[in-house]
Amino acid sequence: MINLIDTPGHVDFTFEVVRSLRILDGAVCILDAVAGVEAQTEKVWRQATAYKIPRIIYINKLDRDGAAFGRTVHEIASRLFVWPAVCQVPWFQGGKGRFCGVGDVVNLRAYRWPEGGNGKLVETVAVDELGEADSGFAQEIKKARVALVDLLASYDDAIVDEFLRQNESSIDIAPDNIFASLRRCVLNQDSRIVPVYGGASFRNIGVQPLLDAITQLMPNPNEIPIPEVSVGRAEGNLEELMSGKLLSKEAQSIPATGRKGKAVTARQPMAVIGNLEACALAFKVVHDARRGALVYVRVYSGTIRRGSSLYNTNLQVHEPVQRLLRMYASDSVDIPSLLAGQIGVIPGLKYARTGDTLISYIGASPKTGPPPPINSLQLRPIEVPPAVFFSSVESNSLGEAKSVKNALDLLIREDPSLQLSEDEDSGQTLLRGMGEFHLEIAADRLMKDLKAKATMGEIEIAYREALLFPSSRKTALVNREIAEKKAKACCTARVDRLAEAEQHRNNSDDFESSVLESGNLITTLIEPSTKPKLSSETVTSDEPAGIPEHWQVRLPSHLSSETLHMSLRHGALAALGRGIHYPFPFHNVHVTISIDPGHELFGNDTSSSALSSAAREATKAALKEAAQGGTAIMQHVMNVTVSTNEASLGAVVNDLTSERGGSVLSLEDADAITSGVREDLPSIDLRKVYAPRDPFEGGTSFADQEQAEMNNSSRQRTIQAKVPLREMMGYLKHLRSITGGRGSFVMSADKFERVVGQQEKILRRELRGY
Repeated sequence: MINLIDTPGHVDFTFEVVRSLRILDGAVCILDAVAGVEAQTEKVWRQATAYKIPRIIYINKLDRDGAAFGRTVHEIASRLFVWPAVCQVPWFQGGKGRFCGVGDVVNLRAYRWPEGGNGKLVETVAVDELGEADSGFAQEIKKARVALVDLLASYDDAIVDEFLRQNESSIDIAPDNIFASLRRCVLNQDSRIVPVYGGASFRNIGVQPLLDAITQLMPNPNEIPIPEVSVGRAEGNLEELMSGKLLSKEAQSIPATGRKGKAVTARQPMAVIGNLEACALAFKVVHDARRGALVYVRVYSGTIRRGSSLYNTNLQVHEPVQRLLRMYASDSVDIPSLLAGQIGVIPGLKYARTGDTLISYIGASPKTGPPPPINSLQLRPIEVPPAVFFSSVESNSLGEAKSVKNALDLLIREDPSLQLSEDEDSGQTLLRGMGEFHLEIAADRLMKDLKAKATMGEIEIAYREALLFPSSRKTALVNREIAEKKAKACCTARVDRLAEAEQHRNNSDDFESSVLESGNLITTLIEPSTKPKLSSETVTSDEPAGIPEHWQVRLPSHLSSETLHMSLRHGALAALGRGIHYPFPFHNVHVTISIDPGHELFGNDTSSSALSSAAREATKAALKEAAQGGTAIMQHVMNVTVSTNEASLGAVVNDLTSERGGSVLSLEDADAITSGVREDLPSIDLRKVYAPRDPFEGGTSFADQEQAEMNNSSRQRTIQAKVPLREMMGYLKHLRSITGGRGSFVMSADKFERVVGQQEKILRRELRGY
């Protein structure tokens, strides 16, 4: 069984690609034969490389005017840093006529589709029989077979042995041996060999051979890299977890404590693992008007059965599995179970979100879940890119406010790259997203699909506020009821600008923790009046590791040093979430929070929420003092890659630098290495890359033709630039207008920079409204 997942290619929907790549075993990269390798293609390719996904490339739209299979193959080599293994060559009638089929390089045959058909009827012609009808194409297929075997021989010794057994004849090697060699190279990421196929999907030409290649070359679930997992503070992979090694590592380093304070020892791991029935990752949530929330999951171990119960280790809640579905586009079929390696849908889950780890555990307590540390089991999470645009959302009436809020919650649950916040001054609800198009689609879905009666404001830019001066130490005492429980805690905070040298600082122990989050560094210090020495002899099996026995009177029994650090950090982050002079979060701030366990903790009255509240108030007081000397506005600067033809190059560069305040970093040929796909990999020598000649290509080689086109106005150029995000609003429409529709661009967040000069004055005036 094969699960196919289609993802959008637009830059605003990068998260759709990321969460799909996270759970896939293989990918087919579809290229436009006319446009070739585009800027967004390179970005997605980098993401697939990061997840070590085996890939096949399919060059589509070969039936269009201007389609260039050979040129695209060379672009694959030069821009994606891989060796294209051409497994099919396009068949044009008479060499320059209409596109009618493909030549199968591995099986030495040709497939021809009748003109005007629906793609179901395919004529198969062996290469030897093809010589009479189209001898030139027959020779091209054989030439491609020789080039394919030569390429495989550079990375696979088995095909070399077979080549020698066949008296050094590439043509006589059996197709099965070539497929086996191709598969080994595809699964071995170090080979950098990627099979290349071609066709015209709209007319169903080349689709069937591509599907055959997927079944023959893509890995099965047992051949993919072992998934990464973590249990408590111990990190490893799923194989180490199932063998008990990971739990032993966790027990030996820092024992996880249960609700009664009992630690899981190194002697128990296999007993705990034996009850783990299944482990899965929720990677997508879709709201269906008829069936409710549909949670798409990938099972990594064991079996999820209908009627079982799943424990969400992220949210620490149980959810029943009432039904299991296998999806066929919008249609579904009920199934009794999901096995390891399969993808399915669980309808009706109330809490599961994208990136949550779901486990099925025999004998799990309905209240407390599985025993520690298995209740902290986490598969590698799905990284959510930061939102850079936002728009206000207002209900049409007060009576509709609750339904709009529920619809927004559903929208956020479906797409975590959308973020929701509230402006404390105006009370407006703000929806943040990856781009203008992203927010437009979200608004359309909110109004039409979720039936929310609301109005979306204009799309705006998310700036940041930064400190210019440090503060003194500010102490805050919280002594009030929180959630109808008495809460009392005290701590001291100090804020300062984050030094550049500290921007990569992340360290943690029992007394000090420094975590870089959301562009700010949070340092939490446990500073007892007399700092005790840590000694392994003073730690008993019932105590959290690293906390001496004589500390137990100073730390409440329900608080560990890790919980204390985390609570203080959450409070500081809450205070940094909104600026003093502007409604934007703080950025580039170093917050130092200290607490004396002997004098600032108050037994059972000091809860996690009390600590967070104290840290928030202390940090806010420090920020207000520091902001009295003034603050700076930070803006997002984007890495922008623009692809355009030579004729429009001057206009595009002038627009980026003069009109938009950007700086151009480089101007390169579109076929040059421009985007740093993998700077650690050597470039591919195009002279060693086989590619069939395109129908319109002259008598010169690709390299010679490239040189001849140096002064040709149609030659594609790539511009690398850094541009403020504010200036990229509506840029796509403008770019298309100045390039005659031929320009395209992709951008990614680089960093925040301070707004200065006249631009700062204009921006401050706009933000203040006067």
